[in-house]
Amino acid sequence: MWRKGGAAAWVGRVPELECLISAVRALRRGEGSVVWVEGEPGIGKTALVAEALAAVTEPDWEIGWGAADALSERLPLRVMQDCLGVRPGSDDPRRARAAGVLRDDRLGLFADGGTPTAGIEELLALADKLCAQAPLIVVIDDMQWADDASLVAFHQLAVTIGQMPLLLIATCRPAPRRADVRELRVALERRGATMVEVGPLPDADAAKLVTEMLGASPGSALRELTSRAGGNPLYLRELVGALAREQAVTAGPGTTGIPSALPRLPASLTAVLEDRLTAVPEDARQLLRTAALLGGTFSVTDLSVMARRSASALAASLQEAVAAGILAESGPALSFRHPLLRQALYESMPEALRSALHAEGARELAEHGADPLSVAQQLSLSGRAGEGWTRPWLEAAASELTTRAPELAADLLRREVDGAADRAQGGLMASLVQALLAAGSYDEAMRRAGRVLVEITDPVRLAETYSALARAQASGGQGRKAIRTLHQALTRADLPRVQQARMLALLALLERSATGDLEAADAAALQALILAEEPGDSTEDPGGIADDSGDAAGCAHALLGLWVTSSVRRDHSAALDYADRALRVLGHDPAHADLRSLAYDDRIFTLQNLDRWSEAGETLGRAARADRRDRGPASGTWVAAAVYWYWMGQWDDAQAEVDLDDHDGVPRLAYSYLREGWPALMAHGVAALIAGRRDQRTTADRHLRQGLALPVQGLPDRENRDFLCCAHAVALEQNGDIRQAVEVLEKLLHRERGEMTLVHQWMPYLVRLAATVGDLGLARSAARACEAEAEAESQPARAAAASLRSAGILRSDPAPLRESVAHYRERGPAVDLPAALEDLAAVLADKGEEEEARTLLHEAVTLYEGFGAYWDVRRADARLRPFGIRRGTKGPRGPRGPRPESGWEALTPTEVKIAALVGAGQSTSDIASGMFLSRRTVQKHVSNILAKLGVKSRVEIVREALKQGVTA
Repeated sequence: MWRKGGAAAWVGRVPELECLISAVRALRRGEGSVVWVEGEPGIGKTALVAEALAAVTEPDWEIGWGAADALSERLPLRVMQDCLGVRPGSDDPRRARAAGVLRDDRLGLFADGGTPTAGIEELLALADKLCAQAPLIVVIDDMQWADDASLVAFHQLAVTIGQMPLLLIATCRPAPRRADVRELRVALERRGATMVEVGPLPDADAAKLVTEMLGASPGSALRELTSRAGGNPLYLRELVGALAREQAVTAGPGTTGIPSALPRLPASLTAVLEDRLTAVPEDARQLLRTAALLGGTFSVTDLSVMARRSASALAASLQEAVAAGILAESGPALSFRHPLLRQALYESMPEALRSALHAEGARELAEHGADPLSVAQQLSLSGRAGEGWTRPWLEAAASELTTRAPELAADLLRREVDGAADRAQGGLMASLVQALLAAGSYDEAMRRAGRVLVEITDPVRLAETYSALARAQASGGQGRKAIRTLHQALTRADLPRVQQARMLALLALLERSATGDLEAADAAALQALILAEEPGDSTEDPGGIADDSGDAAGCAHALLGLWVTSSVRRDHSAALDYADRALRVLGHDPAHADLRSLAYDDRIFTLQNLDRWSEAGETLGRAARADRRDRGPASGTWVAAAVYWYWMGQWDDAQAEVDLDDHDGVPRLAYSYLREGWPALMAHGVAALIAGRRDQRTTADRHLRQGLALPVQGLPDRENRDFLCCAHAVALEQNGDIRQAVEVLEKLLHRERGEMTLVHQWMPYLVRLAATVGDLGLARSAARACEAEAEAESQPARAAAASLRSAGILRSDPAPLRESVAHYRERGPAVDLPAALEDLAAVLADKGEEEEARTLLHEAVTLYEGFGAYWDVRRADARLRPFGIRRGTKGPRGPRGPRPESGWEALTPTEVKIAALVGAGQSTSDIASGMFLSRRTVQKHVSNILAKLGVKSRVEIVREALKQGVTA
């Protein structure tokens, strides 16, 4: 955390300092900002930031300071945790809770190769709450070493920097070697971050610094000597400090000098820093070398273990190091005053000695029960394998390491497996396969698993490895191979029952997605369900994953497999029963968060197909509550929410859900929460369709370009591209390319075996366009496809209404169109009603029934305007104009026109409510919790409010809400 106080002597850097001080002033006004400070090692980046923040005197402000280093680069969220003071046992219950979430996070049944999304969300929510209480400053020092997850978290905080009293500061070396750090820098600069480049001190400022340090200006000889520092303040300070320690500085009238016979002084910065250590006794120097093995920041407890001395025995040496300016307090830990001090100490040891000390330290830490990540870091840096203690320790710690730092776990396990003399190490090899799967290294996981299956004898580990191999194959796009792997595993007589059930459940999903064989999928799922429902047996379940009532995860997995096949067959009543049974089986156990999220997503989908829209909305609320209870975002429910709000006509809410905020052009940072490709296809599709129908063509085009560039590989991708296809057709129709629009929509007619795509949603549109270009054969095919879906429905619902509408358009028959209008009036969805009214008006106008047609057109347009669907308004007017029908002022009221683009009147009802909650002082996370929205969705709404009101901070939203008399 933050160390108060700037440099004892400070000169120059006026423009650079002013940039940071300006950001602090803006924070006092409630405005957030981002500052990126860049420069060579030792050039004064850290000192510059500290000097600027030394002027912060507000007692309620929080300053979080985290320093990254090479040791923490593979520890997800480590530096961001340091910034926010997240640690077990914190006096702040919010921070202690976040630490518990990050420590207890576990890999779900479907988790592999993903960003630790739950941990990122927890830290972002904590930042929200801290900012709601008082302004917050977050500094990441040496960003070039920050772990990937912390980079993502920093970026996502920067995305909404205008919404919180938050100042983000990063220091970084120029031209960082890692592409993701370079991408972050580019993304922040595009967003308007202040870029501060720190170069060498000019000669005049260097002379002033020496004067400040010595109390008098330097003479010519001293100036010549200090010029070797090349304007590097750290080098300059240490060089002058070395002269002072050698008592080589002489005082003259108003100047200081040096004798002609100088003591031998170090010529390089590294040597100067090493010389700095002479300021403390040898015992303290040796202790500092041990501390350097632990990284830039370390706990006294870990140092005590590695030094084999009690904390009280270390006290004197540590106090001397702090007094000498080598160490500094950093919250509950200590840190090196400058990374280069630690680097000089570390590199002063021969590599062989460092390796031995890391290995010894790892063993000592392990024996004292230290955090497995601390042990793993030391073990990794030792570069050694085959130590007698490492194998049993790794076997015990592999699961936790795989969850918390999968790449580090994979490296350690790989080294141990490859370096051991004996080959009887099936347990470690199985753990390595799991770690590779978690890290997303699918090819290597497949290669390693093949060898493990030959050597391993333990039936549970064997089953886990078969499952891991199948998951790696499926994730790597080899679904049919995964099916063969599971069939091979299921032939084994020693397969534990619980594992057998889970394999069968996975097989059911793969049979459907890879082969489209619904019968085979059903058979596997039903067999899995029977096995999973059997009471547990400790002899078959040594891992304790089942109980007397059976295996909840296996049951739910099998039930959701049956949900899929029922949905493909359009037996939505059966599908709903399977989803409900899965939710009952899972209960509230946080271990099943991923399955529960999937079950909620499935239930919402099915309720929509049954036209039970209010229940679907209620389920969204339940999913949001479960999401917060499980301490992590539901992977798919936010997509379901966007689709739901689209069909309900609440397009502002839908847009907030799917706005991927990808103007940065950095997909890895912007889409970190997308673990698969299909959510991005759906998100771009919904966003493009809404923007197109609202006549926001630039936005629609951006989403179309990005969505259409995504690969469509398996069934999940095909099933989630339909919104994108429809949006593409709308754009083509707007440009007058109706035949090409027809070709795009025609793709949806051709479903692959086992594909779930809801064709009926888009067929009335295709029928209309095909008829417009005279392709009546295609129009009839589209109507028949819609009719087939309606006949497959277990009870008449959405497909039946769409079939009536398609038939009415095809035959210019008002009777089925009237039925579809009646259906949409009574049951929904809201978006389909004005489209059916428009179609009916067009048919009636063609038959000469102009008065009713005009009334229907007016109602359709009024509804379209409520959604902001101004393209639909223009199209509807154009369709009826050839019949001499214009809306005029007939009907219940005249045209409403677009909502204002700016000012309070431009706010949607949801935005007004959120503005009121902002006025009440609620954080983004609190608002999300109360409104059953995602934190990201609320952020988008707040961003819209700021833009529409033309203000820069929440403080100004509060003022405007009070002015309008709006309160929560």
